[in-house]
Amino acid sequence: MATQRTRKRLMDEQSAVASLAALAQGMRLRIFRALVGAGPQGLTPGALAATLDVPGSTLSFHLKELMHARMVSQERDGRNLIYRPSLEQMDALLVYLTAHCCQAADDATCQVGATPGRTTC
Repeated sequence: MATQRTRKRLMDEQSAVASLAALAQGMRLRIFRALVGAGPQGLTPGALAATLDVPGSTLSFHLKELMHARMVSQERDGRNLIYRPSLEQMDALLVYLTAHCCQAADDATCQVGATPGRTTC
């Protein structure tokens, strides 16, 4: 089971590029950080728009891009939509970015903190 979970978290280059591209825009980065701050309970579009002082149509466009990159998930709760950060995708991106850290180092001075399953709220 642990192997299956680890395999699920592995990210390929194409997914990493999509995730980084989604976060490489100021408003999308602000949205993602706000969702990470809210944690697993997530936020409604109205709460996000009020928190970030952004029009709903602009927010909708950026949320779509974050969802396409799988950095954000959406769930319907009655009449409301709830957006949540994909902490698993965030972890996978961090693992991907640090997977080859200090490979050329002769000693154990490299202390990378991005390990699978480390991000929790």
